[in-house]
Amino acid sequence: MSDPASIEPSRASLAASSWRSTAHAELLRALDARSAQIGVIGLGHVGLPLAEAFCRAGFPVVGFDVDARKIERLRRCESHNGSVASSWLRDAVASARFRVTNDFSQLEQVAAILLCVPTPLTAQLEPDLSFIRETAEQVARHLRPGKLVVLESTTYPGTTDEVVKPILERGGLVAGRDFFLAYAPEREDPGNKAYPLWAIPRVVGGVDLASRDVAEKLYAAAIETVVPVSSARVAEASKILENIYRAVNIALVNELKMLFDEMEIDIWEVIAASATKPFGFQPFYPGPGLGGHCIPIDPFYLTWKAREFGVATRLIELAGEINRRMPNYVVDRTAEAMNARRKPLRSSRGLLLGLAYKPNLADVRESPAFRILELLEERGAELGYYDPCVRHLPDQWRQKLRAKPADLDEATLRAMDFVVIVTDHDGIDWRFVVRNAPLIIDTRNATRDVIEGREKIVRA
Repeated sequence: MSDPASIEPSRASLAASSWRSTAHAELLRALDARSAQIGVIGLGHVGLPLAEAFCRAGFPVVGFDVDARKIERLRRCESHNGSVASSWLRDAVASARFRVTNDFSQLEQVAAILLCVPTPLTAQLEPDLSFIRETAEQVARHLRPGKLVVLESTTYPGTTDEVVKPILERGGLVAGRDFFLAYAPEREDPGNKAYPLWAIPRVVGGVDLASRDVAEKLYAAAIETVVPVSSARVAEASKILENIYRAVNIALVNELKMLFDEMEIDIWEVIAASATKPFGFQPFYPGPGLGGHCIPIDPFYLTWKAREFGVATRLIELAGEINRRMPNYVVDRTAEAMNARRKPLRSSRGLLLGLAYKPNLADVRESPAFRILELLEERGAELGYYDPCVRHLPDQWRQKLRAKPADLDEATLRAMDFVVIVTDHDGIDWRFVVRNAPLIIDTRNATRDVIEGREKIVRA
């Protein structure tokens, strides 16, 4: 269903508008009949759950990815995504409702093409749109009249109109007349069982009214609530705002944590007290740094775009600086705690608990754990790591770090000089950790319920 407070003009007035072409009407009929084949490009944390959602809505779905190993795993019905069960893959593949390929010529067979590709930053913290551009080029080679193309990747306002649209129109087809182009930002929250993809309202904006109309129809078939907005730019800006809101507020509590540590005030107790106010306050929590794709990266897309308009985004940039500095703060606190025990970090033995950026997942994207490991190693510490969800360092860190996997047992903990809690996984017995480790640096308040041994715990 669509949000009743949809942006004017209403669907009724849209229906009477002159832009309703034959291609538009035919695509709407195919979407109504669930006969339109849906193509999803990028089968990662966003694309694979999206493919499942449209399959469950009754559409045949083709998944595209350039990673041959990922394609082979999916063909063996092995899910690499905790949100998508391998049992569902087996059923969907067996019934031919879902198939995967790295042959992009098969885009010609699909009616709607959804782009779920990465939008990372360069080393200079500037947007890297190479994946969007390369994917748009692939789509352009196989674009035919009547198709809908939707970008889901988080990016700065204007990307759909200024980057994707010109590439797709090079062959002579015109958006809004010959094909349709929209932006519908992903809102996936990995590991959040309370909000599955279909239950999270989806914002949809088109580069024109016709494009918005068909995109709204498509998503309404698979998502419980669709929120149409007046343009692709508004939809792009809405996703950036969501992530900047979180980044700025997390930076605020991170900064307060550093101040309150000096004042010998427990930031976690302060937040709990403030959260009792039933209005005007939403709790955010400090940590060892930001992880995941969205919050550490997306705000910089807007700060970069703002320079084009001569506008300084000082608050956003300051929040980014504070959040990026948190791994350094954790390491400084670790060094101070060791010094207080008359032990240097150099040649000390330490254990990092948690590599994932959030609990109970194997997702290590942008996790602060690796920067903390790197900084501790630079100070001469010998390190091990334990994560019940992540057994080994990812490839990009394996050559940089000397840290080795370790068991979480009594002998290991007693052999350490310090333990740093980076990820508060549910399956870890924190009382056991505190009982056996000589010093615990807790960045997540994971040991909040531990009474015995609290003198060994340092908040960071």
